[in-house]
Amino acid sequence: MKEFIGKCKTCGKELFCLEGFFNGVVNEDKTVSCFECMEQQNKISVNNEAE
Repeated sequence: MKEFIGKCKTCGKELFCLEGFFNGVVNEDKTVSCFECMEQQNKISVNNEAE
C-alpha cells in the first residue's frame, strides 16, 4: 500500500508511506523532508561544526 504523506519542505518531492514505512523524516516542526535533503542538511551542519 502506498499512502501520500506530504511534500519535502526543502525540494518539494512527494513523500509516501510504503507498506507501513515512511520514506522520509519528520522534523521537529512537524514538516517532512526526504532522505536526500536531510542528508545534505546533516553534511552542512557537520561541516559548520567542524569549522
